[in-house]
Amino acid sequence: MNRLGAGGVQVSALSFGAAAIGNLYTEVGEEQAHDAVEAAWQRGVRYFDTAPHYGLGLSERRLGAALRDRPREQYTISTKVGRRLEPSDAGGDDLAHGFAVPAAHRRVWDFSADGIRRTLDSSLERLGLDRVDIVYLHDPDEHAEAAFREGYPALEKLRSEGVVGAIGAGMNQAGMLTRFVRDTDVDVVLCAGRYTLLDQSALTGLLPAAHERGTSVVIGGAFNSGLLANPEPGARYNYSIAPSELVQRALRLKSVADRHGTTLRAAALAFCAAHPAVASVLVGARSAHEVRDCAHQFAARVPDAFWQDLRAQGLLPPDAPVPAEASSKELS
Repeated sequence: MNRLGAGGVQVSALSFGAAAIGNLYTEVGEEQAHDAVEAAWQRGVRYFDTAPHYGLGLSERRLGAALRDRPREQYTISTKVGRRLEPSDAGGDDLAHGFAVPAAHRRVWDFSADGIRRTLDSSLERLGLDRVDIVYLHDPDEHAEAAFREGYPALEKLRSEGVVGAIGAGMNQAGMLTRFVRDTDVDVVLCAGRYTLLDQSALTGLLPAAHERGTSVVIGGAFNSGLLANPEPGARYNYSIAPSELVQRALRLKSVADRHGTTLRAAALAFCAAHPAVASVLVGARSAHEVRDCAHQFAARVPDAFWQDLRAQGLLPPDAPVPAEASSKELS
């Protein structure tokens, strides 16, 4: 287990992202969702991340139910604030926001202190828990002033009161997360999709700043929504259909992996985990099979020659840390 920042909250090196069991893009059955969480537990995963945004609360309800019989002190759970859910009678579905669920609620941006407490209380009710370990400000891209002026101080107060153990922000960009690291006392930031084999934009600002400050980083989106898991035309990249030039780059990466007897999935996960600021790699999964494959790939060793080949072909920056071939990774 890896400790977040200077606090006492610990996370497993491989963690479970619960957006998919909130019916991201397509429906996932109750049993399938439960089995995915169970498979993660059996493979040593002890950090689970969710949010009200994921399936309008469905992800939180399913994750809480799947963990209900597990000893609470044996796992770490995070959720997010900033999008408050309110009942809606608009009808239809939520696919416009990416989730195959009925649009029985609507999202309201709210980074106020009152909104954050109300959102967290609702999350605890859906999870069936009396506490979560980590709370992130969720996607404050267009709400920076409110997030820094109201949202962050509210989280800091919750931490000082002992309501939560660690606080941070979770975003799909590196720039504002770097500001959180430099200008606040967050324990951790969750950076999705900005530190991968296809996008190293977090390498120049966020990761060095976090390493210097002792702030932990959780990396999400290691596969960039799927392109690095299965590079082919029509694959998703950052929640949309991947442009052809990125598909071709991913195929080049896969070709190098094949040549060195490893997989692109293993390399993608190993790359994210190798930076010294990274405490955990967060992988979304919608089935037990996907979880088991991710755990297997995460534990695999990627040859030194693979990384050398990538650098020689200009497919990897020379200053990006890579794992040593002889090192081994533990899931927890």
